[in-house]
Amino acid sequence: MASYDVIIIGSGPGGYVCAIRCAQLGLKTACVEGRDTLGGTCLNVGCIPSKALLHATEMLHEAEHNFAKMGLKGKSPSVDWPQMLSYKDDVIAQNTKGIEFLFKKNKVDWLKGWGSIPEAGKVKVGDEVHEAKHIVIASGSESAGIPNAEFEIDEKVVITSTGALELPKVPKSMIVVGGGVIGLEMGSVYARLGAEVTVIEYLDHITPGLDMEVTKTFSKLLSKQGLNIITGAGVTKVETKNNKATVSYTLRKDDSAQEQDADVVLVSTGRKPVTKGLGLEELGVAISKRGQVEIDKGYKSSVDGIYAIGDVVSGPMLAHKAEDEGMALAEILAGQAGHVNYGVIPAVIYTHPEVASVGQTEEMLKEEGRSYKTGKFSFMGNGRAKANFAADGFVKILADKDTDRILGAHIVGPMAGDLIHEICVAMEFGAAAEDLARTCHAHPTYSEAVREAALACGDGAIHS
Repeated sequence: MASYDVIIIGSGPGGYVCAIRCAQLGLKTACVEGRDTLGGTCLNVGCIPSKALLHATEMLHEAEHNFAKMGLKGKSPSVDWPQMLSYKDDVIAQNTKGIEFLFKKNKVDWLKGWGSIPEAGKVKVGDEVHEAKHIVIASGSESAGIPNAEFEIDEKVVITSTGALELPKVPKSMIVVGGGVIGLEMGSVYARLGAEVTVIEYLDHITPGLDMEVTKTFSKLLSKQGLNIITGAGVTKVETKNNKATVSYTLRKDDSAQEQDADVVLVSTGRKPVTKGLGLEELGVAISKRGQVEIDKGYKSSVDGIYAIGDVVSGPMLAHKAEDEGMALAEILAGQAGHVNYGVIPAVIYTHPEVASVGQTEEMLKEEGRSYKTGKFSFMGNGRAKANFAADGFVKILADKDTDRILGAHIVGPMAGDLIHEICVAMEFGAAAEDLARTCHAHPTYSEAVREAALACGDGAIHS
């Protein structure tokens, strides 16, 4: 029986980051993982492989639509789907092997197998039981399915995001159930590859939780790209026959029943925590109605010595949120003061254009009765964006009306996922919009649009 200071169950972004930070802070650390590779859902069947396919298909779009405009003449490239999947797999391998290298470098033991907690202070992996002063649950999440609907996932015709990353061929038609991040990203991939893509969303708009002005603009841009978006529609059944699927849904505005056929149906209606098989209920670990481990401010569960981070606890199911919690918890376990600022957790949708947000939306500010001002700048006024055929979208900054302190920011446009972090840093330091407006930005860059939006919170942007 091996003995550790910390054993982490799960090697996704929360788990592996927590493990590495624990080891760096002098704690004897092990990480339990049953997959053949480290990295969890994110690196194996989530964030990383999906971004590889998004990048490949964005390059295809550039070649098909913009190369000729720039004087780059020649035949449009053809799609070698098996080679594209091979490229995606190579990206996965590079990243997962990188985590394995970091474990060895930092002397983190990889306990290979699926873990459970037979009693406080002990973790069972296979037939072996290991002791630990602290046990961290970082077991992640899985597809939540379609609420109140008849369907069966086979990962061939009716698929989750996992199946979407390894289809044997590009389908002629695809229905995406759910207008959230995963569905829109993978729908964009297959639309650019030539599939007829329909998105069916239960709410009256896609991307729930985003600033509504961004949502409306984003929806129009996706529709221009060929995605057919149906909102206010509840899916009731998905039937498969002869390698085809029929989706039945009801339009909420008039309760009319509708049907649509497709080669593939992607179920992307959110995710739920993975806690089954860990033995938590037997130990008396408190679980919420949503299936999340209940924790205190120090990430400790209701049982001493057992902690939880990432997708198994409350908050947005984002890899970087899990990473921050992993680092904070490691510091707490090492006797330091770990902390996560949940008011500055950015969110990104990696479509084209990208969408990024941080902090509060206009809807949130109105609901709490906060006095605020808005600074907005269109990428149409940005020289770099126009030169790169990327002038769709805008930057919007929300600031307190009296103090000018930045309360939130929302971007739809080129490199939005990178641009948002300038604003994140500003918010972390309690900056005012004027602080951004007075900071020199290199020209020509997309980031100038951020400065212009900050200027618009004051006397006005220059280029609009």
